Amino acid sequence: SAFSEGRALSTTESHRGACSDGWPVISYTFDLGQVVTVEKRHFVVAYDDVESIQFLGENLAGFWRTPGNAGLELPVLADREFAQLSRDCADFDVRLMADLEKHGSKQYERIATLAYRTAIAGSKLVKDRKGNPMFFPKENTSNGCIATVDVIYPMLPLFLFLDIELAKASLRPVLEYAATDRWKFPFAPHDVGTYPIANGQVYGGGERTEDNQMPVEESANMIIMLAAIAHVEGNASFAKQYWPQVKQWAEYLESKGYDPDNQLSTDDFAGHLAHNVNLSAKAIVALACHARLASQLDDKSASDKYTSMAKGFASRWVSEATEGDHTLLAFDKPGTWSIKYNLVWDDILDFGLFPQTVKSREVDWYRKVAKTYGPALDSRQDYTKLDWVIWAAALSATKEGFNALVEPVYRMLNETKSRVPMTDWYMVDSGDFRQFMARPVVGAVFLPMLKDRNLWKKWATKK
Repeated sequence: SAFSEGRALSTTESHRGACSDGWPVISYTFDLGQVVTVEKRHFVVAYDDVESIQFLGENLAGFWRTPGNAGLELPVLADREFAQLSRDCADFDVRLMADLEKHGSKQYERIATLAYRTAIAGSKLVKDRKGNPMFFPKENTSNGCIATVDVIYPMLPLFLFLDIELAKASLRPVLEYAATDRWKFPFAPHDVGTYPIANGQVYGGGERTEDNQMPVEESANMIIMLAAIAHVEGNASFAKQYWPQVKQWAEYLESKGYDPDNQLSTDDFAGHLAHNVNLSAKAIVALACHARLASQLDDKSASDKYTSMAKGFASRWVSEATEGDHTLLAFDKPGTWSIKYNLVWDDILDFGLFPQTVKSREVDWYRKVAKTYGPALDSRQDYTKLDWVIWAAALSATKEGFNALVEPVYRMLNETKSRVPMTDWYMVDSGDFRQFMARPVVGAVFLPMLKDRNLWKKWATKK
C-alpha cells in the first residue's frame, strides 16, 4: 500500500500476511523518472538452501558452491557480469529459437521455449563427494519422487541436445545407487527417494519387494539413455563405469522384455498392463542399445548376440503387434491401439530395426484418431501426455506429418482454460489439465531436434 500511495517503504512496518505468516518479505523500489522509451533496472535476489539434497545419507551442497563462491560472492559476481550475461543470454535465445523454428515451426519453437525453463527449474544440481555433478529432477505434482528414471527418460533430450554433462549428471544418482548393496533386484530402480531426501527407492515395493515396480520400463530406460550419451560422446566410457549393472539389466530384458508380464510402465496412472506392445518396443530398442554399448567396449560376442536378438524381436513385433493400419495396445487385445513413442530411438540411434512404413502408418493413425487437442495416449481414455505426442510427431518422415501432431499441442497450451504451469497430462477433447504440471519431463519436447544430425552436432559441441 505504501508503494501504491507514493510513500517511502517502511523499514519497521509489519508485513505479516503479505506472503505467508512468519515468512520474510523483501521490498525494493526504483525511481525510473519520466519514462519516454524503455528504461531498464535490475536487482539481484539470492536464495541459498545451504544443503540441497541428502543422497544416501550424505548432505550435498549446491553445485555453485565452489571456492570463492560460498555466499554473497556469487550474487556480487553476477551483478558485476550482468551486462555480458544479458548479451550472452539474448544471443543464445535468438540462435536456439531460430533453429527450433527451422526444424519444425513457429509453434514448435514456442512449445520448446516454454519446456526449456520448466525442465531446468524442476531440477536440483549438486556435486557428490568426488566433485562430480549430480542432477536431480523432481516429480512435481505427482508423488514427489526424486531422480525418477521414467522422468529422466523423457527429460533427457533437452540435455542430450544442449549439455551432455548434465545428461550424465542426471543418470549418476541412479547408477551410483544401483551399484550399492542396497539395490538387490536384477532390474533398474524407479527412483532414489522423495525430494529432498534421496536415500533409496520409495515407489512401489521400494527396496523390499517387486510389487508395483517398473522392471522392464526402468531397465530399458537406463540402457537407452546410456547409449544416447555414448552416441553423443562417441564412446561408452560413462556406461563402462557401471557395466555390471548395465549387463544385468540387459539380461533381464532378454528374458522379460519382449512380452512383458502384468506390470506398470511410466504411464502408471493407466494401471497395470500385461503384454504391453509399446513397452515391448522399448525393450527391443534397449537390447539394440546394449549391443551398441558392448561394441564400443570391444565386446564383439555380446554385441553380435544382442544385435541379432533385437533384430529378431523387432521382426516378430511388427508381425504380432499389427492390426490393419495400426499397432495394438497389448498383444492380446484386438481392437485397441496406443501411441508407440518408444520407437523414436530407432531412428535417432540409427538402428533400422523397425521399417519406416510402420512408423509412417502409426503417424497416419494418430492423425486419424486425434481429437481437438491431439491423439489420446491410447484407446482406453481421452487423455494424453504432451511429451509422448511430441515424440509421436517425431516418428513422421515429413515436416507436414510432424507439424500436424505438434499444432494441436500448441493450441492446447494456448487455449486451455486451466491456468496452471505447463502441463504434460491433459484431456484431448477439452484441453483441460488432468493433473501433472511444471514437471521436468517436458524436456522431451527437444527430442525431435536429435533427428537433425547437423543441428544436434552443432549444439552438442557448442560450435
